[in-house]
Amino acid sequence: MKSITMKSILVAYDGSAPADKAFSLGLDMAAKYGAEVRVLAVSRPPEYGEDVETEAVIENSKQHYHDILKPLQPVAEASGVKVHFHVVVGHPAEQIVRHADEWKTDMIIIGHRGKTLMERWMIGSVAKNVINHAACAVLITH
Repeated sequence: MKSITMKSILVAYDGSAPADKAFSLGLDMAAKYGAEVRVLAVSRPPEYGEDVETEAVIENSKQHYHDILKPLQPVAEASGVKVHFHVVVGHPAEQIVRHADEWKTDMIIIGHRGKTLMERWMIGSVAKNVINHAACAVLITH
């Protein structure tokens, strides 16, 4: 039987409980396989607004994600796993897939927010879109 190799894991992170589980699982898997982890938080720009308002909203949102990533840094250091933290702007699923491709990620780990069937059907879900478009394995946590 051929052994599994994994060099890079992308953990999508939004501060939710499922994202916390995804982060923990990413660290565990990285430790087991000797992989590095890239934690990606995506700040979503507003759909409408003046340029000045939009810029301010994006800056506030980016700062929010930097703030929620801060407590993860000591946990990452204690794990002994090489972890990189990134905050980008855009549509979450699109940015996750784009960065997974760019970083040659072997696996994406993402939390599922547990929306109802009707909510998922009407607006879709980030996890569903990532599964449909990613070129690597995708693991969903609840």
